[in-house]
Amino acid sequence: MKLVVFGLTVSSSWGNGHATLWRGLIRALSRRGWQVVFFEHDMPYYAGARDLHALDQGELILYPDWDEVRGLAGRHLAEADAAMVTSFCPDGIAANGLMLDAARPLHVFYDLDTPVTLDRLDRGEAVPYLGPRGLADFDLVLSYTGGSALDALRQRLGARIAMPLYGHVDPDVHRPAAPEAAFVGDLSYIGTYAPDRQAALEALLVEPARNRPEMRFVIAGAQYPDSFPWAGNILFLRHLAPADHPAFYASSRLTLNVTRRAMADMGWCPSGRLFEAAACGAPVLSDAWPGFEEFFTPGREILLARGTDDALAALDLPEADLRRIGAAARERVLEEHTSARRAVEFEALLDAARATPVSTLMEA
Repeated sequence: MKLVVFGLTVSSSWGNGHATLWRGLIRALSRRGWQVVFFEHDMPYYAGARDLHALDQGELILYPDWDEVRGLAGRHLAEADAAMVTSFCPDGIAANGLMLDAARPLHVFYDLDTPVTLDRLDRGEAVPYLGPRGLADFDLVLSYTGGSALDALRQRLGARIAMPLYGHVDPDVHRPAAPEAAFVGDLSYIGTYAPDRQAALEALLVEPARNRPEMRFVIAGAQYPDSFPWAGNILFLRHLAPADHPAFYASSRLTLNVTRRAMADMGWCPSGRLFEAAACGAPVLSDAWPGFEEFFTPGREILLARGTDDALAALDLPEADLRRIGAAARERVLEEHTSARRAVEFEALLDAARATPVSTLMEA
C-alpha cells in the first residue's frame, strides 16, 4: 500500500510539534507494509531548525515551489492507494485539486488544527488550505480533535465522513531515560510560545515559580518574547531536540501540559506532548478540558489543574505518589495511545471510507 501526504512539516519538530507525530505514524505504517511519501514545502522558517533530513522508513520530498514538484506529485498520486492533504499545508488548495483529480487513491483530508479552522469560519475569515467546497469532495476527513468538532466538520464544511485520529507516541523513541543535570527541575514544560496559552502557562508555571522560590522550573521552546515574565528560578532552553525529550522529562519531578485555548475550549484534543511525557513515565500536570477522561483517568494517571493552587498542590505531593501516577500513565499510553495503535485505526478508517467513496456517490 502507498500513501502520499502533502503536509506542513515533518522535518522540523522545532517549528511544528506535529512533526514527531508524523515520524511515529510513518514508522508504524511502514512496519505494516506501507510506503509513505511526504511532500513538504521547503520553507526557510523550518529549514533554519531542521532536525530531520530524510525519513528512515519513508520518502521525504522537500520542494522549493509547487509548480516545480507538481509533475512528480502527480506521478506518485497515480500509484497511491490513499492520498492526504493536511491543515496548514502551504500549498493546500493546489494539492487538494491535484489529489482530487487523481482517480486511483482514496482522498483524505486531515485537520490537525480543527478548532483553528472552525474559529476562522466563525470570524468570517478564509481558510487558506480549503477551497470553496470545503470538505465535501473528500472520501474521508480526519480530525486531531474529537467531540463536537466532528459534527462541525460535517455540518459546516460538508464532510461526509469525519472521524478522529488523535495524537500518539512512538514508545521506541519516548521511553524512560536517565535524568540530566542540565534539565533538572521541579516542574518542566515543552512548548512553543503561543499567546492563547500564555494565561494558563502563567497560572500553572510562572505563578508557582514565584510562590516556590526554592524550587526550579524549566521551559523549553521557541519564540518566547522578551516580555515573558521570567523569574530567577525559571530556566529557559530555546530548543530541545526530540532525542533529548526523554531525558528532559526524566529530570523533573513533574512536567506540565498546556493546551491551545481554542482546542481546550472544544475539548477532546490530547496533544502529542501529553502522550510523549506519559510514555516516558513522567508524572504529568495538565490543564483540564472536556473529554480528558477518555484518554487518562484524572487523579490516577494524570493530575489536572484549573489554577495556581492546583499546581502548587501537585508540586507538594510526595515523590511516591508522583512516581505511581507516572507509571500508571505510561501503562495507559502503551495500551491505547501508541503510533502503532493509530496506524491500525487509520487503516480501519480507510477501509470504511473505501466502501462508499465520495466519487461513487457523485457518479450516482
